[in-house]
Formats: sequence, structure tokens, C-alpha cells
Amino acid sequence: MARIHATASAVVPAPPDVVYDLIADYRDGHPRILPRPPFGALTVEEGGVGTGTVIRFTMRAAGQTQTVRARITEPERGRVLAETSLDNGAVTTFTVEPESDGTRVTITTEYEQPGPRGAIERLLVPPMLHKVYAEELRLLAQVAAERAVLAG
Repeated sequence: MARIHATASAVVPAPPDVVYDLIADYRDGHPRILPRPPFGALTVEEGGVGTGTVIRFTMRAAGQTQTVRARITEPERGRVLAETSLDNGAVTTFTVEPESDGTRVTITTEYEQPGPRGAIERLLVPPMLHKVYAEELRLLAQVAAERAVLAG
């Protein structure tokens, strides 16, 4: 079984609490940082902020559109938020760490895929998701900077 691992990291010029709150807010904040495309609609099915939230979103990749349902947990409230796919168990984590010039945010997705499909995904998915996550981090920096100004 192939283990797929994709990650991207960047420093966001805003305080950690502003950044984390933005990521954890699936009604207003998180939808604003999703690159479109490849992401489509994000719907909150339960909750809306942090642990217990259930979301559904679409993502277009390799010419196909997938619908994903995920449950949100906060393994380390204020520092680590995780989206766990209710379909295939894929886990995407958002790790928020203070730095002298802002906040380091790392987005990581990990999952296992059996058979030949797993071998193909291990080659194709990490670079594709790295590019998507780099854009998501750019949007996060932009929205977080706007929020930091409004809060300050």
C-alpha cells in the first residue's frame, strides 16, 4: 500500500491566534483561503468552527471532480487542526507555530492508497497538492493580514 504525503509551509505575517482562528472558521474564514480552482464549493454540514465541524467540499484534479466529506478535530487547540476524510481516511493538518516575523503555517496531507493507483498517486499527488497548498498559504497570508489590520 502506497503512503501519500504532501506538504507546504510558509510564514504568514500575522499573529498566531488570528491565523488559527481564520483556518478554524469554516463558515467565513476557511472558504476565503481556498484556491479556486481546484477547490469548488465548501459546505458546512455540522458546527462551523473547530472541533466537531463536518464539511463537504469539491476539488477538481486530473480532470475529475471529487466530493470530500471531512470531520474537523483540534489535536492541539490553537496550534494543530485536522481535517479527516470520512471517505478514505486522508488527514490534512494545519500546524500553526509562532515565529519572530509572524506565524509559520504548515499544511500536510497523508493517506494510504492500495495497488497500482497508489503507486501513481504517490508520484502525481504530492507535487500537485504542494502547488495548491502554496497558493492556499498565499491567500491565507493575504486574508490574515487584512484581519490583523482590522483587529489592531
